[in-house]
Amino acid sequence: MGTRCGDIDPAVVEFICNKENKTASEVLLMFNKESGVYGLSDGLSSDFRDLEKAANEGNELAANAEHIFAYRVAKYIGSYMVAMGGVDAITFTAGLGENDKNIRKEICDYLAFLGVKLDESKNDLRGEEVVISTDDSKIKVLVVPTNEELAIARETVALVSNK
Repeated sequence: MGTRCGDIDPAVVEFICNKENKTASEVLLMFNKESGVYGLSDGLSSDFRDLEKAANEGNELAANAEHIFAYRVAKYIGSYMVAMGGVDAITFTAGLGENDKNIRKEICDYLAFLGVKLDESKNDLRGEEVVISTDDSKIKVLVVPTNEELAIARETVALVSNK
């Protein structure tokens, strides 16, 4: 979520309440609606299209928000790889994963030491299921578009059919 704060020590809620004279509800609202890339970009946007445009226009806060996001995703991928004892593939999906080649590249660059190699021309493709890693990449990297409307329709049919 582009507005959430990420990993946080729960004790910080009370600390911020006391230091900033805010209620717990106000602090939780801040964590859930004013943090993440939205907060890092000083309230510019939680939409990565807006951040990319602003970063391309020289907005350093927007650029830093994107870099921090990519770094955090790479850390999560790495931690899950440890938990699972390795992976066969990394898949980018949904809005950002399908459409933001720069974020995908930056995440893969962080993972290069694991043998992840990105084919930059394949990474330029949008809106189609594609392997974006090179043939000699130790881990396959894919982009898989989602069809959320179809998934919702299927779930609705399953619910209605079971009655």
